[in-house]
Amino acid sequence: MGGVFDQWLLRKICDSIGAAPVRIEIEGGASDAAPGVSPEFTVYIRDRKTLRELVLDPEVGFGEAYSDGRVRVEGDLTRFLEAVYRSWPSGENRGWHARAVSAWLELWQNNSLRGSRKNIHHHYDLGNDFYRLWLDRQLVYTCAYYPSPEMSLEDAQIAKMDHVCRKLQLQPGESVVEAGCGWGALALHMARHYGVRVKAFNISHEQIEWAQRRAEDEGLARQVEFIEDDYRNISSGFDVFVSVGMLEHVGRKHYAEFAGVIHRAIGKRGRGLLHFIGRSYRNPFSRWIRKRIFPGAYAPALAEAMEILERYRYDVLDVENLRLHYAHTCEQWLDRFENVRAAITAKYGDWFARAWRLYLAGSVAGFSTDTLQLFQIVFAGPHSPPPAMTRAHLYESQCESSIS
Repeated sequence: MGGVFDQWLLRKICDSIGAAPVRIEIEGGASDAAPGVSPEFTVYIRDRKTLRELVLDPEVGFGEAYSDGRVRVEGDLTRFLEAVYRSWPSGENRGWHARAVSAWLELWQNNSLRGSRKNIHHHYDLGNDFYRLWLDRQLVYTCAYYPSPEMSLEDAQIAKMDHVCRKLQLQPGESVVEAGCGWGALALHMARHYGVRVKAFNISHEQIEWAQRRAEDEGLARQVEFIEDDYRNISSGFDVFVSVGMLEHVGRKHYAEFAGVIHRAIGKRGRGLLHFIGRSYRNPFSRWIRKRIFPGAYAPALAEAMEILERYRYDVLDVENLRLHYAHTCEQWLDRFENVRAAITAKYGDWFARAWRLYLAGSVAGFSTDTLQLFQIVFAGPHSPPPAMTRAHLYESQCESSIS
């Protein structure tokens, strides 16, 4: 009887992931694959308890079981995830359990003033030494920009920062406010190469301390002020608003607040840029990622981001999708992570290392298969100076001193 029931459960899992070239096997027991496919990967499940968890919620069940070591994947993990993402039957989570988990996470991880601090602390305050193991030298933890595919991660992150600055057409003496500044690389780049004054907000204590030390060491503390505070406390009177990699942490329930902050900061005469992970459709973010890696995360559809700007009638001047750039960025992060995985396991434990390996491989797969997008939107107030007639300024010159 047990064998028949196991086979039925395996069939349910295969049905849930569609026609992926995957064979699923209980170690030492039954196995199954989608009809008519030639399996390229094998997923080994340790026990019947894990099998039941995968049937109830394939996404969260797989994430938990892989991190625990109760599931093994034979074959390249990233390519396996890409195959599953491409075959997944629906872009929506329709099961009752998935809907219940999403609703609970939205309630528990609400990005209120207190909730945001808790959510950000969970991910960004793991310790600067951890991120130094596999990010670039400046600790830029957002999508890089590759004018050529052979460019190093370090140079591609500098190219991204310069791409942002050229899009904003920064002028010496202007005032810029940055919402969510990471370890401070963009704020320092803007000040050093474009002569602007920057106030940069972040609620990660470890990131802010790192950024403040960099500003002092590089003689930029008078031009750049790093402030450990919530973006909702940004004041008025700036020429430019920029947010790179933070909209994902705002939460759709707080978009009206976010729009109000932008309007207070730059009014009707300023301009700005939003850089964020998004989707081609509206859908909750990965439940496992929200549970274990990025609490409170939400990747908006482009239309949802546009609604933020429509609220105060901002003109949208430019929209670019850098999805393939982020896939390549994540590939380079994953390669670096794999090279130091033994050290990460020794310091943080096997569960942590396996969970982060899955997160990074899943990120590569998400961007390479069109499941996730990376949008940059340039906008300006209705009373701002006339925009450039063409996009030539993005490509005619680069910050030669920064890419060398």
